Amino acid sequence: MTSKPVSPTPSLWARFRFSIVGSLLSAPVPHGGLQQALQDLADKTWTHPVHGGPVQFSASTIERWYYAARGAKQDPVHVLRRIIRKDCGQISLPAIQVEQLLAQYRAHEHWSYQLHYDNLVAWVQAHPTRGPLRSYSTVRRYMQAHGWLRKRRSAAKGRPGMERAAQRRERREIRSYEAEDVGSLWHLDFHHGSLSVLLPSGQWQRPLALGILDDCSRLGCHLQWYLSEQTEDLVHGFSQAIQKRGLPRSTMTDGGSAMIAEEFREGLLNLGIV
Repeated sequence: MTSKPVSPTPSLWARFRFSIVGSLLSAPVPHGGLQQALQDLADKTWTHPVHGGPVQFSASTIERWYYAARGAKQDPVHVLRRIIRKDCGQISLPAIQVEQLLAQYRAHEHWSYQLHYDNLVAWVQAHPTRGPLRSYSTVRRYMQAHGWLRKRRSAAKGRPGMERAAQRRERREIRSYEAEDVGSLWHLDFHHGSLSVLLPSGQWQRPLALGILDDCSRLGCHLQWYLSEQTEDLVHGFSQAIQKRGLPRSTMTDGGSAMIAEEFREGLLNLGIV
């Protein structure tokens, strides 16, 4: 089992890098052979100094380590340590973009991070001198780090504006067919279901719902599922509605094949339904 390194990570990287370029320092290559030697080192697979996995480096990276170690006056290993950037862990955004982002957030706290970013992109495109623009993830992390979190819209219950809007919606409701008495007019139609059902035969089929609705009361006189839109199915469902709610005076359909079938129309006339 590989034990975890106890040395600080910068020191591990320094010794690891020196182990790669050390052979070039101890035994300098002939004139003109440096690039080939660097490429040979780049072709090798090394063991990562931290997690122990395989890793490779480009020839230009190894060349940079080589010249840094060769130019060191005292300790060629120390100069190969990893240098942590001063802004490590900080999210950097141009000040002008921060001002624009803050103005957006104050005006629209309910916007999503994506919407804030899209508007910031449009603003930068309109003002190219105020770029470059950072990535979406950078902008989102910056907003979260500064507490610019999305605030959900609160339901405005009981406000006068909502009451007026409800009244407008009620006044705008218009019925295509409106009967004054219950039983004066029935609407009937077949509606395709959203899901298919498995039949005993092993086949999938989408059922249809026959809905019969009273116009005046909006009462559902009968609702039943069928596997087809045949006249036989329509007659069966309509008979069930009559047994529940009595005879209507008239019916309104969409003129489907089952609704205009001669057998169904003749049956309605015999019952005095138009």
